[in-house]
Amino acid sequence: MRLLFCFLGGLMAMNAALAIEEPKYKVLNQDAGFELRQYAPLIVAETWVDGDMDAASNKGFRVIADYIFGNNKAPQSTQSSKIAMTAPVTLAPDAQPLKLDMTAPVSLQAAVEASTWVQTQRWRVQFVMPDKYTLESLPIPNNGAVKLREVSAKTVAVAKYSGLNTDSRIRKETQALTDWVQARKLVPSGPPQLARYDPPWVLPMLRRNEIQLEIKE
Repeated sequence: MRLLFCFLGGLMAMNAALAIEEPKYKVLNQDAGFELRQYAPLIVAETWVDGDMDAASNKGFRVIADYIFGNNKAPQSTQSSKIAMTAPVTLAPDAQPLKLDMTAPVSLQAAVEASTWVQTQRWRVQFVMPDKYTLESLPIPNNGAVKLREVSAKTVAVAKYSGLNTDSRIRKETQALTDWVQARKLVPSGPPQLARYDPPWVLPMLRRNEIQLEIKE
């Protein structure tokens, strides 16, 4: 038992040493594992990928990681530049009507339901760019599948949890967040997104995960 506590303590210390930048926000309301946050404007690098959630997450991560690790060119230069990793990495299902079968989401309202996570076959993967950059100063992606985009200040409802992101756990947390939002008469303005803060080698019980749902002003 002592060995286990030593291991966990060392792992937590390692995570603290590897602390990376996160988006700035203000907590407007807090209730158990839920929060309502006001995010400051930010810039994201994003890509769209097809497949089930796990496959799309892995593919999207590799595409954007390739960009921040140097597959780019600095503005008005041919040289590449590395960009610091930030957290979280987010994954969101496509909120647009899909030409699949009749069980697929066909409206924005359907897209915020918990069932979205297993029905969707198209996903948006995003990395938030470090705060020191502007859209003009960021390196330009060499891969046309990576897009840089400014995101305005926004209000976001959040369900926080630890553990593995299984289909059942994601659906459960999405439904819980949807119920929390509806009980407070808040109106979602898009589909839910999964935010993951930790690398895969972090023990599940120490991982930080969130389901996030943007709210209409």
